[in-house]
Amino acid sequence: MTKYSFVSALLICSLFLFQYQLQAQDTLRNKKNGNYIFSVQKDLEATDVQNQSRTGTCWSFSALSFIESELIRTGKGKHKLSEMYVVRKAYEDKAERYVRMHGNSNFGQGGAFHDIPYVIKKYGIVPQEAYVGLNYGLEKHNHSEMEAVLKGILDAVIANKQQKLTTSWKKAFNAVLDSYLGEVPENFTYNGQSYTPQDFAKSLALDMDDYIVIGSYTHHPFYEDFALEVPDNWIWEEIENVPLEEMMNLMTNAIKNGFSIGWAADVSEKGFSFRDGLAIVPENEDALKAKGKDNTHFNDAGAVKEGTQFDTPGIEKKITQEMRQVAFDNYLTTDDHGMHLTGLVIDQNGNEYFIVKNSWGTESNYCDGYFYASMAYVAYKTINFMVHKDALPKSLLKKL
Repeated sequence: MTKYSFVSALLICSLFLFQYQLQAQDTLRNKKNGNYIFSVQKDLEATDVQNQSRTGTCWSFSALSFIESELIRTGKGKHKLSEMYVVRKAYEDKAERYVRMHGNSNFGQGGAFHDIPYVIKKYGIVPQEAYVGLNYGLEKHNHSEMEAVLKGILDAVIANKQQKLTTSWKKAFNAVLDSYLGEVPENFTYNGQSYTPQDFAKSLALDMDDYIVIGSYTHHPFYEDFALEVPDNWIWEEIENVPLEEMMNLMTNAIKNGFSIGWAADVSEKGFSFRDGLAIVPENEDALKAKGKDNTHFNDAGAVKEGTQFDTPGIEKKITQEMRQVAFDNYLTTDDHGMHLTGLVIDQNGNEYFIVKNSWGTESNYCDGYFYASMAYVAYKTINFMVHKDALPKSLLKKL
């Protein structure tokens, strides 16, 4: 072998090694030794995975994760915002509405994506270090006792045994919130600068009116907005309504163009398995079974699931507009969970999936708190999604 050919051989080997390493870096699996092999198409930057623990506050965790990625996208840097500040302020306004409606409105831990712009515009926002919301002797969030105490106060107020509401019930209610979550800071210091919650919101320079929530339903006209009829939409804010195919195109194109998405969906399906890092809709769903129960994150969504399609990609159902609507009308698709879509991958068979950032910590699955949702699952089980208006075509914005 000549010196030239030897050098050439070294260069070729180095090139193959580089390509192999690059491919390895861009290849993901759904679980250890899993046979889903994903190639990354788009992976948008996001902040660290959080843990909502035993609370129904996924709406705050997912929407703020989305807002944090928006801050990164718009050049504002990385910030960890306080989920519990938003939860706290939402509780205050839920309480007033619950009393005014004589107990005939939703009061609980749940919420919707609209709540975040609503709270930020009305009350501002704070970084997590300024308001952690763990003031009750536990290391992880758990709102079961607090919710029961708060609702007990409100139900006693509504009973109105003295025939007139007192002037102190709001003070009593807020005192409970102070005891469990901590007092809300009027001023705080962050990165060496003093802020009020309103000042801090202004410093982030995000216009909350630029965010749009979109769904796809046939019980209302397309391209018109309507208040989505789910219990956690306690302020009856409206979503924009588009056909299913257009909804899916909007979501995939948004990710491809660098816009992440706040995603609300049903996670009670047989094909949802956080442990397996997958959300799928197999053609034969009867082959999937839940083994036991795990309501750590509500709806037994953390239960062990069994079925060969969690191990190897297979054929999925073709989702239609009618299937979506029938599932929603019959409570088979419910507003279970809020998450954050941060990218796209393709499996070895050419099928596309969204990369989903969850808020159940990083220890419950192989994907460090993320999982992969198939196009079929997203088409079938999406309740709605939040995105910046710049991610939408101008032709659609005119229609809306």
